[in-house]
Amino acid sequence: MTRPRWRVRTLVAAYAVSSYGNYLSLIALSLFSYEVTGSGLGLGLLMALRLSSGFLAGLGAGALTSRIGRRTVMIGTDVAQAAALTVLALCAASTTPVWLLAAVVTVLGAGNTLFGVALRSAVPVIVGQEGRGRANGQLVTARSLATVAGFASAAPVVGAAGHGAAFAVNAASFLVSAAALLLTRPRTDEDRPAAGDTTAPQPASGRRALTAVPALLLGMLLLRGVDALASSSHNVALPVVAAAESPEHPAVFMTRFWAAWAVGALMAHQVLKRRWTPRNENRWGPPAFAGGTCVMSLCFVLAFTAPAPAALMVIAGLAGLADGFTEIVYTSRLQAVPDRERSRLFGLSATAETSGFTLGTVAAAAALDAWPALVVVGLFHTAAACCALLFLLFCATRRAGGRSSRQEGAHLRDRHVDGSPVPRA
Repeated sequence: MTRPRWRVRTLVAAYAVSSYGNYLSLIALSLFSYEVTGSGLGLGLLMALRLSSGFLAGLGAGALTSRIGRRTVMIGTDVAQAAALTVLALCAASTTPVWLLAAVVTVLGAGNTLFGVALRSAVPVIVGQEGRGRANGQLVTARSLATVAGFASAAPVVGAAGHGAAFAVNAASFLVSAAALLLTRPRTDEDRPAAGDTTAPQPASGRRALTAVPALLLGMLLLRGVDALASSSHNVALPVVAAAESPEHPAVFMTRFWAAWAVGALMAHQVLKRRWTPRNENRWGPPAFAGGTCVMSLCFVLAFTAPAPAALMVIAGLAGLADGFTEIVYTSRLQAVPDRERSRLFGLSATAETSGFTLGTVAAAAALDAWPALVVVGLFHTAAACCALLFLLFCATRRAGGRSSRQEGAHLRDRHVDGSPVPRA
């Protein structure tokens, strides 16, 4: 089935706009939360609340999207987040009650997770299985560029117009995303079985949801969680290094780093879209995901060894290339499962990523009080690389075992029951 390209492009553009608003208000919300609470502890608790709401939303995302539909979930979360940020923009002052701020970050944490699960699980329905690799690359590229633009414009927007303006821009960006979904009305769900049809497989829930996942996919989910834990270390350590390396302009240092990273992520899409076809997609499966994780971890460790500015840009670009590559490969592999199981898998993935990033943020922040940034980032990313190597070994063992079983089956088929060879025609 041919999907109108304008619909996909409209959705990607709207996703880029909402992602820009997200990263813009992420900086503004952190600064505003510190201003309202007056302490680092208060800021940390609000961040933990946002991450915890995302964790809980991931647990129920699969059931919710199956019940009311993915497009409804995406539109609903966009509208809810826009409403929450509008209220915060109107009340943005140092006297803003903490309970209001807590309610807003809860809505943002849950809404971001639910939207991400619904969007990623809907991609194969929107563009077809054959086009999911290209679409994932476009989404990764859009988010990467939005990350740099949002971080770079946060200081000028907040400095010139205040926190309320940043929240208002983010609210408007969510409305743009909701309007694009209402305008294009993409088909995001496969046809559901008729009511009373007991022959259709039912998605697992509760404890069965985890045990029902095949071993290979479960390994990818766990590795993704470890990768998120490792990524939290460089996100926490980068501002520390920026302040030490460029005390006059730490924001410029961070913007250059993330800009180079975004260029690398964009290159990942350009490379994969020329090589990804339905025939060779198995080549870009779990082993490629694990290998990309190893390269990404190595690059992030090298970035904290105080290289020359030009070398740092190259290393950050390579990290972005590996990061974008693993994101596209990982997402595309999960999207290959049947539609009824896809939302559940992405919900579990969101839970693993959020819990890993939350735990890593707390642990890395505590470790930075005792050790240099290079040691902290090195420990976290070495752990991720070791897990990736173990997963590669697991994949190789499974492949060797499957090859041996096939060879033994072929050998037995070529012989009679008594062991004598079967004559060939």
